Amino acid sequence: MAVFTEVAEQAARALLRLVPLGELTGLRGIEGGIENTNYFLSTDQGEWVLTLFERLNAEQLPFYLYLMQHLARHGIPVPDPQANAHTGAVLHEVCGKPAAIVQRLAGKSQLAPQPVHCAAVGDMLARMRLAGRSYERQQPNLRGLPWWNDTVPLVLPHLDSAAAALLQAELAYQNAVAASSDYAALPRGPIHADLFRDNVMFDGERLTGFFDFYFAGVDTFLFDLAVCLNDWCIDLPSGQHDSARAEAMLAAYQAVRPLTDAERRLLPAMARAGALRFWISRLWDFYLPREASMLKPHDPTHFERVLRQRIAQPLQLH
Repeated sequence: MAVFTEVAEQAARALLRLVPLGELTGLRGIEGGIENTNYFLSTDQGEWVLTLFERLNAEQLPFYLYLMQHLARHGIPVPDPQANAHTGAVLHEVCGKPAAIVQRLAGKSQLAPQPVHCAAVGDMLARMRLAGRSYERQQPNLRGLPWWNDTVPLVLPHLDSAAAALLQAELAYQNAVAASSDYAALPRGPIHADLFRDNVMFDGERLTGFFDFYFAGVDTFLFDLAVCLNDWCIDLPSGQHDSARAEAMLAAYQAVRPLTDAERRLLPAMARAGALRFWISRLWDFYLPREASMLKPHDPTHFERVLRQRIAQPLQLH
């Protein structure tokens, strides 16, 4: 999370007059991330996260905010957007930008996960699948295949010949996968699409919440699982697969929601798709950055390594 828009305490107090969460006692910008402006907002009643949306617009945002509200009401530990006391709206305006305020989750991110943490993520991801079945709003994954096709030509000029060849070949492969009958058979619904280690909270070994739903959209459930496997179940320096962590995540997931035959067949392809998606987006953020304070783009070569590993050693179910 970065700070693209500076928020003064006066603006935060004005919001708290509409969303009565207590008197402001602190406001601190959050470092990291690359999409939105985020602040920790403290009041005499609790701790909150204020998000100003820098790319998403007021037409797109209700999908994310009401999805979070829906999941919270169905027992999934996610931040519940706080409403305007007068209108009931969960989408607000701060400094001329669309904004939301949610409670700050307890715990901390587990950045060195063990199989027990991966199992907890797999279990809750599957439970989120079941809870999301009754969510009726529709919005595509805005970082899905059409965006990959549009964005690759923008980043290709910045790559050496080997990386450019890999990027073009993998994009062609994923377009072919997306045209297949197996892909058409994949179950779909609302997914998180960005459930990395830093978007999950733990208190010891107990999972306390999923957050940062602002890449969510309707897409294949398998893609969501693949994104998790590509972060939680790899060695970060090398991008190599960690079978113990992956087996723990997959077993816990399937205990709640078993994979279909089509999902089992396409897991290797979707593991590659998850790596490609984040390689493209990190290339885009790295070479075509926006001005922001506290902005630190991620290393784009990380997911190039993960993709090469997923091609060389296809992910298989045991």
